[in-house]
Amino acid sequence: MTQDLCVSFELFPPKTEAGIARLSEVARQLRTVGPEYFSVTYGAGGSTRDRTARVVAMLAQQTGVPVAHHLTCVGASHTEIDRQAEALWDAGIHRIVALRGDLPAGDRLHPDGYADAAELVAGLRRVADFDISVAAYPEVHPEATSAQADLDHLKRKLDAGATRAITQYCFDTDTVLRFVDRARSAGIEAPIIPGIMPVAHFGKLRRFSEGCGACVPRWLEEMFQGLDEAPDMRAMVATALATQQCRRLMAEGLSTLHIYALNQPSVPLALCRALGATPPIPAEAAA
Repeated sequence: MTQDLCVSFELFPPKTEAGIARLSEVARQLRTVGPEYFSVTYGAGGSTRDRTARVVAMLAQQTGVPVAHHLTCVGASHTEIDRQAEALWDAGIHRIVALRGDLPAGDRLHPDGYADAAELVAGLRRVADFDISVAAYPEVHPEATSAQADLDHLKRKLDAGATRAITQYCFDTDTVLRFVDRARSAGIEAPIIPGIMPVAHFGKLRRFSEGCGACVPRWLEEMFQGLDEAPDMRAMVATALATQQCRRLMAEGLSTLHIYALNQPSVPLALCRALGATPPIPAEAAA
């Protein structure tokens, strides 16, 4: 990793044994750029709890890179979450990405659970001295009543003991920079880490973005039109676009980046190389 650039990679737990075996190789490749840590996502309502825990343990053992376990507070009581956190700490997993989490359709928060991510952070702090990341939303969380209310909630999470905020991906870099400026003006001093989403499949990205409130600009749609069935060209365009955004962010002093790798190594590795990291070239790419 270059002196200025620092990256982390977000992965998700595969559904099959073959997918888990492949993820092991993906992580081995991503490890070559010296990431600060990997993070592993957690399904809605804790639906991937066992798979997430398994992948976290596997990555920690096989790569030697610190791993952050995503943890949500929906569908579980204080006691259940606290016990899960204690088990993570005892297993040597000391990084957590603390999220309220998405409620499955028709579900409600547990009546004896943490009400939101700020309460979850405070609860984790009572369990152990975790390194805790929380989410931030440059384009405003879809359930927030206003941009100011969303920013106030972010400050609550950080004041409760979170170490840093990782942003939802946002393709408008000016929006990200304005958000950081607003956060600083609001007295938020903790690191704000931009989330970077290389476009792996535009159709899937658009559907996912509709659910999480991320804007997909018209120019982005035009750029990737027709490329869902042209993976090589799509990867080149995705790398170029992400490189442009990251260089702009780095020029503004935001040199720590969280890359949503989507369990695919090629574009994240190419992006890191374009930004100055020099990982070894995989044998299949050199052939």
